[in-house]
Amino acid sequence: MAKPDTAPRSTAPRPKMKNLRKQPGFDTMAWACLVFLYAPIIVLIIFSFNDNRSVVLWTEFSFRWYTAAFENEGIRKATMVSLKVAGVATVFATIFATMAALATTRNPPFKGQALVYAIINQPLMVPEIVTAVATLAFFSIIKQLTGINGIGYLMLAHTVFCVPFAYMPIRARLEDMNLTLEQAAADLYATPVQVFRKVTLPLMAPGIVAGAMLAFVVSLDDVIITLLVGGPGETTLPIYILGQIRRGITPEINAVSTLLLVLSVVLVSLFFFLGNRKK
Repeated sequence: MAKPDTAPRSTAPRPKMKNLRKQPGFDTMAWACLVFLYAPIIVLIIFSFNDNRSVVLWTEFSFRWYTAAFENEGIRKATMVSLKVAGVATVFATIFATMAALATTRNPPFKGQALVYAIINQPLMVPEIVTAVATLAFFSIIKQLTGINGIGYLMLAHTVFCVPFAYMPIRARLEDMNLTLEQAAADLYATPVQVFRKVTLPLMAPGIVAGAMLAFVVSLDDVIITLLVGGPGETTLPIYILGQIRRGITPEINAVSTLLLVLSVVLVSLFFFLGNRKK
């Protein structure tokens, strides 16, 4: 017969978690981080409305440099190239990311699944400069063997490194979805295609839209890969801005940067809105 457990039990209270906000210097450090992070952005936005050509001397409020930016032929061409590359990369990256998310969430766990995750997320783990140099070398070999040139190489490079950014929100959406509705549709003799088209796809639509917006922002803002892979006549807006900065910062560049900032903030805000809405 087993003896009853008569060992004394510890009645010591569990240690309470410390409130970090009450630690000495926490508020000072937090405010310092916010100031150093956002003060340059605020200065950029303010001086984009400065009528003076100087970027450090304020005279009066004006939309002069926004008008100049819209009338600049180089900025317009670079913007069109950026939108074209980002649009194509977003479409294909979202399609590939959706397929990968379905394959990794709607199938039972399989051997080598961790390796699949690592391959999909490889552009996030490898330094971007390494990816850019490797892509440049690979495309150079292809161009030499085929003699084919064009903007398609830049679109392909953007598509590849945008896939993991689109994959993350789509996979998160699929993992949060309840399988009850899909199983009910299958029980009612719906084919797999019908289940996907009428049940799965509408439910995962917020994740797809969020992933597409995130991929678009990442592609639109890329510099390193575009700088190495892009050829003549493939100057995107970030590369154009970088080239202009080397000659000296002007309020016109401030205006373009502010517009890019506004676009990025809007898309990222929509991304978080859709993420919260799905919950």
